[in-house]
Amino acid sequence: MKKLFLAATAAATLLASSLVCAQKIGVTMAQFDDTFLTILRTGISDAAKKAGASVQIEDAGGDVGKQLSQIQNMIAQKVEAIIVNVVDTDATPKMTRMALDAKIPLVYVNRKPVDFEKLPAGVVVVASDETVSGRLQAQQVCKLLGGKGSILMLLGDLSNEAARTRTKAVEDLLATPECAAMKIIDKREGKWSRTQGQDITTNWLSSGLKFDAIVSNNDEMAIGAINALKATKKWTPQTVVAGIDATPDALASMKAGDLKVTVFQNAAGQGAGAIDAAIRLAKKQSVERFVNVPFELVTPANLAQYAGKN
Repeated sequence: MKKLFLAATAAATLLASSLVCAQKIGVTMAQFDDTFLTILRTGISDAAKKAGASVQIEDAGGDVGKQLSQIQNMIAQKVEAIIVNVVDTDATPKMTRMALDAKIPLVYVNRKPVDFEKLPAGVVVVASDETVSGRLQAQQVCKLLGGKGSILMLLGDLSNEAARTRTKAVEDLLATPECAAMKIIDKREGKWSRTQGQDITTNWLSSGLKFDAIVSNNDEMAIGAINALKATKKWTPQTVVAGIDATPDALASMKAGDLKVTVFQNAAGQGAGAIDAAIRLAKKQSVERFVNVPFELVTPANLAQYAGKN
């Protein structure tokens, strides 16, 4: 009887250990000090808790080398899956190879890797189609300006695929017949930062540039632009500033009558999708190579339905 009890206890211990191991997921974020990525990180944590998974979330601090080291450590710890919100999308081939060699499932979240077309089985992307975000943003700005006017652009970190794709989508939309009378007269890299968005806009204003709208790759830089316009008393209720992400601060700005356009990027949905994909891959289940979390246009007319979503 005692032997049976000991055997049963050992089996239960092994099973419990196996279940815990199967739910151990390593997560490395490009940086913690970012409004949207903070929402994404919370979404990952909440989804993991709901799924009963154990997550170890680390901050790469915007350092590619540090992020690669974090991935190496996670591999050494034998996590069951790795989720990466990548610092530099051009660095993903090395990350993909590291995970592939270690036979550990890899999920890229929010930022599409440069090697997307060559991703092997066991490596997937959970994100939103960045072309759509730039197109939706530009279409609404074109509509607000009646298809003509001068545009200034604030660009995100150009080492990120999202910044490059959003920018190209805006440029492509402005080349269509309906919006061809709109021209981008200057564009500057603000690296997703509210402070840099404000500084760049202040310099534009100081130089005397005449423009009809400021189109930003994200909400943080857009809010920075609005702050600069107000600080220099160049702001009017008709001023058109557009962002992307629909962060809480952006929605508050829109409610106050400042930000005119943003595009909802479902951070919580991406976080939950990343956890779901990681768990499924760890269980040897199939997952689409690209799990799309759709973008949605947000304007003052439909603002109320997005309150609390991000």
